[in-house]
Amino acid sequence: MTLSHRRRFLHLAASAAALPFAPHIASAQGYPTRPVRIVTGFPPGGQFDLHARIVAQWLSARMGRQFYVENRTGAGGNIATETVVRAPADGHALLLSGSNDSFNTVLYDNLKYNFILDLVPVAGVSTGGGVLVAHPAFPAKSIPELIAAAKASPGKITVASAGIGSLPHVYWELFRNLAHVELLHVPYRGCGPALTDLLAGQVQLYFSIISSAIEHVRAGKLRPLAVTSATRMEVLPGVPTVGEFVPGYEGSGYTGMFAPTNTSPEIVNMLNKEINAGLLDPGVKTRFAELGDTVLTNSPAEFRKYVVDYTERWAKVIRAAGIKAE
Repeated sequence: MTLSHRRRFLHLAASAAALPFAPHIASAQGYPTRPVRIVTGFPPGGQFDLHARIVAQWLSARMGRQFYVENRTGAGGNIATETVVRAPADGHALLLSGSNDSFNTVLYDNLKYNFILDLVPVAGVSTGGGVLVAHPAFPAKSIPELIAAAKASPGKITVASAGIGSLPHVYWELFRNLAHVELLHVPYRGCGPALTDLLAGQVQLYFSIISSAIEHVRAGKLRPLAVTSATRMEVLPGVPTVGEFVPGYEGSGYTGMFAPTNTSPEIVNMLNKEINAGLLDPGVKTRFAELGDTVLTNSPAEFRKYVVDYTERWAKVIRAAGIKAE
């Protein structure tokens, strides 16, 4: 990231830090007064949708009103995000988002909102790495074998992604940069189509979100070569990290809850308290662990810092790779 870009991020972070204390539209008295929609930018059955439904179920039981999930797909999650940015700041429209919005700040030049300034980070929900999986017929069974094969045949091995600028794509670009290898990138319109073709042997590799690939790995339909996280994962204890073979490699994603700017601090703090209580519930923690994710509990201020730092870090990777949304 250039010095000017870094200064801009620091300026945005400093400006955003004051937002929860700005004049607000609605107080927390009697909140919620009607059903609350949790908007997510991806289809049912995916990671964001699953996380949104877990949180919605918990909040519905705790707060005496229905919290329901609304899937507003398209443009890498931008349609869902703009929907919540434009919604009344009364706590009845929330956004379950994460890594995609951090990436989109760099991928798109014409966004109609500012992710850092136009949303209030309410609470973290989860964090987790990915897993590099291969079709069982792929000959390389480890990261060193993959690197050797890729260097012997540059651009011949195929690696799928869930689309330009998706988390699997960014994981791959970081690997390409640090391992100094060239594979043939095959972007798909989502994780589902990418996994379908990987399972059919149409492509050879995929940097998958854990929750999408774990059942295929357990069934022996895909071979895990390494996880992208900094440390090995409990859900795949025998699988090494990419960083054990490629120094400096670490890739993780996050999900969290956001609300429109100027949402009452009382509402934000109330939601933060209830979401954190849910994430610490043993049953809820187990559900996230089964998906290969770790719950992310923090205060609104801590989550804001997490989001800004994450966005800044991955902006460097995306700019270095020259990735732009199609």
